Amino acid sequence: MHLYQSPSTLNSNLHESQTLTLTHHLTTISQYHTHIVEAVMSTITMLKLLFLNVLLSLSFSVSLNQEGLFLLKAKLHLSDPSNFLSNWNPTDTTPCNWTGVSCHPISAAVTSLHLDNSQLSGHFPTTLCRLPSLTSLSLSNNNLNSSLSTTALSACTSLNHLNLSLNLFSGPIPDTLPNLPHLRLLDLSFNNFSGSIPTTFGNFQHLHSLSLVSNLLTGTIPATLGNISTLQELHLAYNNLLTGTIPASLGNLTNLEDLWLAGCNLAGPIPVSLGNLSRLRNLDLSQNMLTGTLLEALFAELNSIVQIEIYQNSLSGELPRAGIVNLTRLERFDASYNELTGTIPDEFCKLKKLGSLYLDVNQLQGSLPECIAGSESLYELMLFNNTLSGELPNDLGSNSQLEIIDVSYNRFSGEIPASLCWRGALQELLLLYNSFSGGIPMSLGNCTSLTRVRIGNNNLSGVVPDGIWGLPHLRLLELVENSLSGSISNAISGAQNLSILLLSKNQFSGLIPEAIGSLNNLGEFVASHNSLTGSIPVSMTKLNQLGRLVLRDNQLSGEIPQGVGDWKKLNELDLANNRLGGNIPNELGTLPGLNFLDLSGNLLSGEIPIELQNLKLDFLNLSNNQLSGEIPPLYANENYKESFLGNTGLCGDLPGLCPGLGESRNKKYAWILWFIFVLAGIVLITGVAWFYFKFKNFKKMKKGFKISKWRSFHKLGFSEHEIVKLMSEDNVIGSGASGKVYKVVLSNAEVVAVKKLWGATNGIDGFEAEVETLGKIRHKNIVRLWCCCSSGDSKLLVYEYMPNGSLADLLHSSKKNLLDWPTRYKIAFDAAEGLSYLHHDCAPPIVHRDVKSSNILLDGEFGAKVADFGVAKIVRGVNQGAESMSVIAGSYGYIAPEYAYTLRVNEKSDIYSFGVVILELVTGKPPIDPENGEKDLVNWVSSTLEHEAQNHVIDSTLDLKYKEEISKVLSIGLLCTSSIPINRPSMRRVVKMLQEATAVPKSRSGKLAPYYQEDA
Repeated sequence: MHLYQSPSTLNSNLHESQTLTLTHHLTTISQYHTHIVEAVMSTITMLKLLFLNVLLSLSFSVSLNQEGLFLLKAKLHLSDPSNFLSNWNPTDTTPCNWTGVSCHPISAAVTSLHLDNSQLSGHFPTTLCRLPSLTSLSLSNNNLNSSLSTTALSACTSLNHLNLSLNLFSGPIPDTLPNLPHLRLLDLSFNNFSGSIPTTFGNFQHLHSLSLVSNLLTGTIPATLGNISTLQELHLAYNNLLTGTIPASLGNLTNLEDLWLAGCNLAGPIPVSLGNLSRLRNLDLSQNMLTGTLLEALFAELNSIVQIEIYQNSLSGELPRAGIVNLTRLERFDASYNELTGTIPDEFCKLKKLGSLYLDVNQLQGSLPECIAGSESLYELMLFNNTLSGELPNDLGSNSQLEIIDVSYNRFSGEIPASLCWRGALQELLLLYNSFSGGIPMSLGNCTSLTRVRIGNNNLSGVVPDGIWGLPHLRLLELVENSLSGSISNAISGAQNLSILLLSKNQFSGLIPEAIGSLNNLGEFVASHNSLTGSIPVSMTKLNQLGRLVLRDNQLSGEIPQGVGDWKKLNELDLANNRLGGNIPNELGTLPGLNFLDLSGNLLSGEIPIELQNLKLDFLNLSNNQLSGEIPPLYANENYKESFLGNTGLCGDLPGLCPGLGESRNKKYAWILWFIFVLAGIVLITGVAWFYFKFKNFKKMKKGFKISKWRSFHKLGFSEHEIVKLMSEDNVIGSGASGKVYKVVLSNAEVVAVKKLWGATNGIDGFEAEVETLGKIRHKNIVRLWCCCSSGDSKLLVYEYMPNGSLADLLHSSKKNLLDWPTRYKIAFDAAEGLSYLHHDCAPPIVHRDVKSSNILLDGEFGAKVADFGVAKIVRGVNQGAESMSVIAGSYGYIAPEYAYTLRVNEKSDIYSFGVVILELVTGKPPIDPENGEKDLVNWVSSTLEHEAQNHVIDSTLDLKYKEEISKVLSIGLLCTSSIPINRPSMRRVVKMLQEATAVPKSRSGKLAPYYQEDA
């Protein structure tokens, strides 16, 4: 065994010895003799390979067949840090049992080689093409780099499957690939290929699938692609450097089933010729700049289409009529977020397989065709944000398993159809902001599949059916601003999944049932402006998930129940204008998150608990009660004077009241101020001493710095030695707990940013996460990692330099005036695209886990890029569930509520953090603002908007001519920061909403209409 293993061991030792010797001598050779160095290195490499080939031939030719020798030779060209190829044993007679190798069952010839997800790096091993029977080659999701030469694959003439996706290949795509006569699948997606798509690709004879997604391709889509008559899948999405129009010749691809051209910077109209694609199943032209109308010719010919998506462009005109009837296999039609006018054609009713109809956010008028109720396959009907009117068809839902209906923000009237849930599948009923009247159908009380009911802001009346209150899967029930009456039923005890209950501005009366205390998931209960009576049930103190309780403007009596100290997540308590008596519970002062407290307009008596000083309140109102005694010192000032008006028995050091108290308190505050100065002096001296020793150790460490491992992810014009040489304390541009960031100006005038991590606990984990993440992903809105190296406890990461620093640096400093609203909007959009790429276009998806304004970097044109992936996680099955983390990652003020107490992470936690960034851009405030008692920005904005106009939260430095657009973006930010994860839109939807922010749809009342997706 030792004899047969010696060549690989010798190879390792020889490589290490020669590399160290060569590195030592390179540092002393003049830059004028670099060509000599390159010649020497090339010669040594050739000699090494030749020597090893001879050893392999002498030692193993007796036992291992020729194809095994070819594979071992290919292995020599690859770096295998994870020992993925460790069982490639030269003592075997054939390689058929080796990892990733498959052979013909009779001849034992190698037929396929699949080395996916194996962390291999190096050049493409051309030796593989000497395997005569190799038909399938997949090297996906590795670190293979350099360019592919035009001859690299020319000998792989037997290949029918070639997958090189998710690597680091660069340079042009070889134009000789069509010379592979049997190739059926070619996947080069998620690399750094540049240049144009070869026009020679039109010469493929048998190609079924072509994927070039997410590269750096330029130029136009070549018309010659229309010559690949066998093509079934064409994926060119997210090559945003492409230009031009969609070639009309693509209409010749009559076998095409899947056409994906999203995010390709395409302009102009949709070609009429696409109507020839009779087998098309999926058409995605989103995130481009397409113009014109929906062509009738297109719809007249696509008679086998299964899905067509043309949302998020600039399409206008009416929906076509005559052509739609021919789409006999159409299952999904999405023309949302456009500028379509006219009415909804009756021809949709003739599409027997139509299951999903998305026409939301357009300018459609008229009524919904009655015949749509006869569609047997319809399960999704999305029509929100139009100007549709009339009544909904009486039998809508009676012939199909309707799951979701959203007609919010229209002008529909009449009664809610009783048939909506006759098939027992309805999950979401969204009828907000219309003019529906009459009562809520009794049949909906039996619809146990319902999860969300939002029928607020209509003209509904009558008693809510008992069954509605107790629906077992219901998470959200919103009935606000109607004329509903009756009481809250005891049947509500059955709604064990209810988390939001919104009943305000109705005519509800009677007692709040004790059964409401059994709703363990209830986080928000708003029933203001009704006629509720009786006391607040003691059982409600068991609601430990309660974050918002608003019962103002009712007729409640009795005392505030003891036990409210268990409301640890409560941030808003509003019981104003009732008949509550007794004392204010001192337990309220123990609630860590309470920042809004309004108990005004009641009959409360006794003293104000001194414990209320422990709260970080943004709003306090105890006026118009019967309180007495002293005002707690923290609130005994003019700033809170209005909070205590109407309490004749109060005494405090407000002007003219108890003047003797003020002098003693002033002495107390003077002593506290003196203590703070002494403490600050001690901290300063300690900090100076710490800095001196750290700097001294740094100089020693730098002096002895040796490169032990260097990895590059792009072609570089500099060496590791130049980077280390130019790192000095004078070039530090940032510093944190994990290390420092240096600005390094190289000899070729290129500027890079170098992050130096230290510490074995934090730095190494962050280093590996950063390399694992940034080493693979490519996107214009993700900061680029050029290379990395490690030495002992020190790790270096070399990035592209971002001259304008971070968003936090500008937004929360004197440079804030550089960020006008168009610039802020651009930053939000760029960052959203970067995160959308991580969540939706990476395989597997990536969750950043530390999205914040200081991790959004700005280039010279204020283009934004997401940075700092030290705590990022590649999440398997991110859309199927959350992944448990061992510790909390993120920054205070940005962490999603559920992440802080469950340690469960998925993309929704990133979306919450991004929503906080949006609120920063709109308000100009940091996530935790000391001026507001260090209150969370999300809660500050939400509570302020509850009582004030939007002007009170919009940054005063912004030009209000953009107010409509700012309001729309603010709405998106609030949507992203919903306390319930499932209510937050996906990042892909956030991008679409931001794109539409300049075209603000309005409700019938003129109010700003929110965007809808999961949360409509």
